[in-house]
Amino acid sequence: MPPHLSADRPAAQPPERGAVDALISQTRRLRGKVDAVRREALEDGPELEARWQRALCDLTLHQLSDVDEHLAQLRDGPPPVVVEHRDVPAAPPAPPAGSLLSRVGSAEWNLLTDEASWSEELYQILGRDPASPALTLDELPSLVHDDDRPLLTAMVTDCLIDGKPIDGEFRILRPDGGTRTVHMMGEPVLDADGSTASMWAVLRDVSELRRCRRTVRETRDSLQRHRHREQTEHRIAVALQEAVLPSWRGSLRLPRQGPGTLELAARHLPSSTGAAIGDWYDALELPDGDTLLAIGDLTGYGVSAASGMATLIGALRGMAVAGTEPGPLMGLLNQVLDASIQPSLGGAVCCRYRPQTRTLTWAQAGHPVPLLFRNGTGRMLRAPDGVLLGATSKAAYGQAEETLTQGDLLLLHTEGLLPRRSDRATVQRLLDLAPRFSEARTAQDCVRIVVEEFGENVREGEACVLVARIVS
Repeated sequence: MPPHLSADRPAAQPPERGAVDALISQTRRLRGKVDAVRREALEDGPELEARWQRALCDLTLHQLSDVDEHLAQLRDGPPPVVVEHRDVPAAPPAPPAGSLLSRVGSAEWNLLTDEASWSEELYQILGRDPASPALTLDELPSLVHDDDRPLLTAMVTDCLIDGKPIDGEFRILRPDGGTRTVHMMGEPVLDADGSTASMWAVLRDVSELRRCRRTVRETRDSLQRHRHREQTEHRIAVALQEAVLPSWRGSLRLPRQGPGTLELAARHLPSSTGAAIGDWYDALELPDGDTLLAIGDLTGYGVSAASGMATLIGALRGMAVAGTEPGPLMGLLNQVLDASIQPSLGGAVCCRYRPQTRTLTWAQAGHPVPLLFRNGTGRMLRAPDGVLLGATSKAAYGQAEETLTQGDLLLLHTEGLLPRRSDRATVQRLLDLAPRFSEARTAQDCVRIVVEEFGENVREGEACVLVARIVS
């Protein structure tokens, strides 16, 4: 198609080849970097977020590929255009599917002769036989989707009457039943006296580009809905966890009467991300005057973990009230988790304190053992046998006893407080707090000391601390 000039502006000079080559090189380097980001998105991140990232990268790669090929065409010059298809004995081979040339076509409509000329690529985009005559401007709307015909009519009218450039998109219906989205850009061509003599346009098939944008939009919306659900679920889980954990704040004394009273204090430390739910603690005065002390964690996140925690604490309390000793109690809790609809694993320490004899009977299930502080020093209690709750249906749990004296302090904590519980140096940090515990006036002061030492740490998970001190 020959170049078209408006009467009031000169012909533009072609760009220098070196400048275009430099732009092409920059575009290809950028495309390589975007492709690297896309490959990373295939490997990392949550599935939904990674899918959104890949969709954005795909859209960017499509656009950069088009820019690359547009610049190459700008450098090499436009392809030859067949002006009159009816005189062509055979159509030239079609460009490779998906290439730039197969997605961009050109057309000119002569208003004086009512003739139209299309490029081969436009025939291919519209799905029409290259041997058939090009449609006139009056016939062109017959290819357009009913909902988009008013838009095409308005653009053409504004171009021919008011001389406005054409820039818009519409859908066309191909003879094979397919629908394509076409972006049309053009302008009127004026004759010597300034009248509109013809109209030319470049039509680009942007169906794939719009599909990519739609995918990005839908994936982004899905990601936002997913995050909203996660936030809502987390709020519900936190509310459920707060309802399940003991409601007392500050210090608590159990049993309320008699010798051997324990002064209790506890603290729940949320995770740095606020995502984890499942750490718990409990203290309860039993009907026979004994005191139940327990602490643990449960795998999982969200409402399911909080619900499992509520079930576990409810079962623990019921069996302790019934008089079940810590070792057998752990075995029953293991059966509760094993029979759960949503299997999970849990660690726990369960203690039964008898104030008359100041005897602590306890059992553990794959959990950090209690620490005992006496006379300014601390040590780990010797752990009886016990595997994680829910790990195996036939697990047996041992039981140990420890005789306490007035002034002793017992510290129970979940794994989140010490991420590497097998690291003795890390456990030693807690044991080294013994002198400060000796100077503390209350159990609450001891908890505050632990929080000062560990509470500001960046933790992926949450943590619980329970302190019990014999005060009489």
